[in-house]
Amino acid sequence: MTATPEICDILVLGGGGREHALCWKLRQSPRTGRLVCAPGNAGIAAVAECVDLAIADPAAVAAYAAEQGFGLVVVGPEGPLVAGVVDALRAAGIAVFGPTAAAAQLEGSKGFTKDLCRKAGIPTAGYRRFASGADAHHYVAVHPLPVVIKADGLAAGKGVTVAESNEEGLAALADIPGAVVVEECLSGPEASLFVITDGTTVQVWPSAQDYKRAFDDDSGPNTGGMGVISPAPRLTEALLQRALAEIVMPTLAAMAAAGTPYTGVLYAGLMLTEQGPKLIEYNCRFGDPEAQALLMRLESDLTELLLACAQGRLAEITPRWSGESAVTIVYAAMGYPRTAITGTVIDGIDDAEALGVTVFHAGTARAASGKLVAAGGRVLALSALGHDIGEARSLAYAAIRKIRWHGGFYRRDIGKA
Repeated sequence: MTATPEICDILVLGGGGREHALCWKLRQSPRTGRLVCAPGNAGIAAVAECVDLAIADPAAVAAYAAEQGFGLVVVGPEGPLVAGVVDALRAAGIAVFGPTAAAAQLEGSKGFTKDLCRKAGIPTAGYRRFASGADAHHYVAVHPLPVVIKADGLAAGKGVTVAESNEEGLAALADIPGAVVVEECLSGPEASLFVITDGTTVQVWPSAQDYKRAFDDDSGPNTGGMGVISPAPRLTEALLQRALAEIVMPTLAAMAAAGTPYTGVLYAGLMLTEQGPKLIEYNCRFGDPEAQALLMRLESDLTELLLACAQGRLAEITPRWSGESAVTIVYAAMGYPRTAITGTVIDGIDDAEALGVTVFHAGTARAASGKLVAAGGRVLALSALGHDIGEARSLAYAAIRKIRWHGGFYRRDIGKA
């Protein structure tokens, strides 16, 4: 007789496409009991209870989780991680998937990560740090172009400018209120490498390649991500192993040596240069829309996996992955990534999913009329599996054409060979 699995009530923090994918996958587990998402969105409401909660307030999150008796908290976005929500939950004795505030500096401060790389000999772009945009003016004005200008702190994936002219560089500096990192501009294909770790065991997840620019042919402003494919075609096994040995593992060792061991998911954005992989930046949470593609490919029980990681038992779990490829296309509101036009009506999602794709909601809400409306910049993420990237791509684009929404746009070259 098979033993009945122990049921775990779970709280997921966040309300975007990443959190919809997490809730969608967690709901599939026989171990998942009550599933609550704060704040959630219109799509998440179909698989989880949505509640209002100040998710970047560590005390409020810990008090709510303790009162409700959650056995696991999964932190989706970066803001609560940097704010110290994980620290507060651990202090309350609640299992949580994510890094502490000290460890989350890997995403919370570009300068912190660049300094760590320099000290540990981790390959990354050359850089200079400045206390403000004004302090960086002279350096950017006289430095050979192009240069990459980054806000030091969190910027929702949009605080990066590749300045091709001095005017563009100075304009970017004017838009950054705080500290700035100015980097040399690396060239080569990009790839994303994901690991999860409980502080001791490290598991490598499949690779991905995201598309940051708003428009086709990598034109337009940087966004939080307009699409993704998995696996990343250019990240060969040899390059992946090199990135692990030269970038990810030394980072984890440096964090442990500093007394701030890393737990949760670590997402390394890589540039595959002629000299080998170099680190662009770290994210301390699942990427969005990378999570949507990766969780489509995960065949194992996500609740088991995240709970084992939170409890320091990751060595007990070996995840299984589909051999199929995944393509995710983001459907964004007109005006994104600047001022998105919200409130427009969306229809046809059932028609799209009838083709065999999964439509994850990133920024949706229900109007008083009951109609689904856009409520953010990135609004939907259509995810498809296929025997290869081409097949998954064809299915995803066939599905996105079924959606009836006059207020949105999407790139037409995601996964194009």
